[in-house]
Amino acid sequence: MTSFPKPVFQDLPAAPKPDKRPVDDTRHGITRIDDYAWLRADNWQAMFRDPTLLDPAIRAHLEAENAYQQAAMADTAELRKTLFAEMKGRIKEDDSSVPMADGPYAYGTFYVTGGEHPHFFRTPREGGPREILLDGDAEAADRPYFDLSDVDHCTDHSRAIWGYDDKGSEYYTLRVRDLATGKDLDDIVENTAGGGAWAPDSMSFFYTELDENHRTSKIFHHIIGTPQSADRLVYEEADPSFFMDISASMLDDFMFISIHDHETTEYRLISADDLTAEPKVVAERTQGLEYDLTEGGEVFYILTNADGAKDYKIMETPVATPGREHWRDVVAHKPGTLILSHMAFARHLVWLQREKGLPQIIIRDRVSGEEHAIAFAEEAYSLGLQGAAEYDSTVIRFSYSSMTTPTQLYDYDMVTRERTLLKTQEVPSGHVIEDYVTRRVMAPAKDGTLVPVTLLYGRDTPLDGSAPCLLYGYGAYGMTIPASFSTTALSLVDRGFVYAIAHIRGGQDLGYAWYENGKLANKTNSFTDFIACADHLVAQGFTSHDRIVAEGGSAGGMLMGAVANLAPEKFRAIIAAVPFVDVLNTMLDDTLPLTPPEWREWGNPIESKDDYDHIASYSPYDNVGEKPYPAILALSGLTDPRVTYWEPTKWVARLRDHTTGDQPILLKTNMDAGHGGASGRFQRLEEIAYEYAFALKVTGRG
Repeated sequence: MTSFPKPVFQDLPAAPKPDKRPVDDTRHGITRIDDYAWLRADNWQAMFRDPTLLDPAIRAHLEAENAYQQAAMADTAELRKTLFAEMKGRIKEDDSSVPMADGPYAYGTFYVTGGEHPHFFRTPREGGPREILLDGDAEAADRPYFDLSDVDHCTDHSRAIWGYDDKGSEYYTLRVRDLATGKDLDDIVENTAGGGAWAPDSMSFFYTELDENHRTSKIFHHIIGTPQSADRLVYEEADPSFFMDISASMLDDFMFISIHDHETTEYRLISADDLTAEPKVVAERTQGLEYDLTEGGEVFYILTNADGAKDYKIMETPVATPGREHWRDVVAHKPGTLILSHMAFARHLVWLQREKGLPQIIIRDRVSGEEHAIAFAEEAYSLGLQGAAEYDSTVIRFSYSSMTTPTQLYDYDMVTRERTLLKTQEVPSGHVIEDYVTRRVMAPAKDGTLVPVTLLYGRDTPLDGSAPCLLYGYGAYGMTIPASFSTTALSLVDRGFVYAIAHIRGGQDLGYAWYENGKLANKTNSFTDFIACADHLVAQGFTSHDRIVAEGGSAGGMLMGAVANLAPEKFRAIIAAVPFVDVLNTMLDDTLPLTPPEWREWGNPIESKDDYDHIASYSPYDNVGEKPYPAILALSGLTDPRVTYWEPTKWVARLRDHTTGDQPILLKTNMDAGHGGASGRFQRLEEIAYEYAFALKVTGRG
């Protein structure tokens, strides 16, 4: 088969070329020179809260980059409109969730035609009109960016906490709404992580405050009707490498404080009997011990890796004496079967597990011990366990989908084992399942390990190597990319693409060991796995190397930067969304929001020369070389606290300095958003349409 000709980006202006202002940094006796360190705003903490404070020279460069990518993509304007219309046409605009029962009401959300944001509502269980609790579109009016964190009602259903971020920096403001009047109270709580947890008295709530470095360092107790300045400090975490959150138990007996990094957990409890008491430790943090807590009446059920249970087991302990010495096994550890989450109800224990890469829901009768599973027969599929809002329930809710099957929502009776289909995701423009094929193939990695790849393609797509392919990867933090239905991916598949997800090491697709073998000293397995997946798809005739567009975001964007350095010839183009590409510099900067917590994932190059050397060996920014890079599209958000805007900005500048090829390297910065991009449901589609237009343009399918 002849090689596909490289696309031509015609009549482009000169690419932006930022000044080089060399800054040297010496660690462990090693000196590095960073020509573009100046693009990191010195006042980044203040700028995240107020983007107008950005250095004018930096802003001018970002705007020049945006103008350049707009010129490069100008000829895709009509294609982007078409893609957007297609994607929007697959979404039921006035969609509504199936309300979830909780006490006298059932709570849910709906969208209106043309609306970007959810509307929250409730209906009386005994019948009556729908009550609108919050109109997301009205709250978002006249704001370039608006993200609702949630709407959480209190125990007596009289009030709700709701939170919003209007800059993309993930500093959320909390408000309290009187549900009888629909009016917000005077209470305003700022700089939070995004949600509050109601105390059982319905007169107060707990929240996590973010410090100036965007870390969850303190938990406060807010009494309704008092100013934030009067809030009581409940707990302060001194270790910046730990995250925190707080939640209420389903039985309203306790407030749970969860303190955790990527491999260690500590829970502290506040009894509802005395909300002012010092939080009580369940099991003190022990390096490598992880556990998650849920209440089951007189006992807590604990999902944990204790006693070498790498793929986790479930234990129980008395509520009265929850210490580690009282834990006993309930669900044994089964190597290779990873338990992901668990829930307890009055008569049943429920957990979600993954075996051989596929999810299952397991239900155990708490009295008899009898177990049964909810599973499906497709080669690749996704399950979501929603559970129930009430403890004394025999009915749970779950969702099912596959790459070909739109999401189906079920209620499941744990006693009768009857499934009730509540809703099937509607695709207004039409979707014929039989027109598509989903498969799972196994790609041999560099060391012989077999790596799963989930595929979606049209039934009539030729598998002779001529089809273009979008190959998506992530491979970090133990996160698994589900094989779920995507209305957007169909726009590529309907144009002859094979859409592929590489389930590389660094996720937990095949158990916890799959994660361990893609982190820290094993990180490069993620990169070579992804390249091996591309090689296998070519060997099996699904595509060819000059037709593969690689895509990944955040830590998956780091994957993109790494494979661009390792094997640029094996990809037609690369899309890197909010890419974590300046790994070494970021892990050396302990003032950044996620740096101390991330040392357990990547290593600590400040303290360890071995970690420094290892990160330096693959950090995409540090390993850009003199080679012909493929076409690259990098995307970022100005107020992103997770992957700061300067990482992709510096990376693109260095790529342009070193590439020996003629393919464009583009940077698109959203000046009104952060890590998640645009917040509205249709605004987000515009961004996806842009990415897909780039993929179609470079593969000649636009």
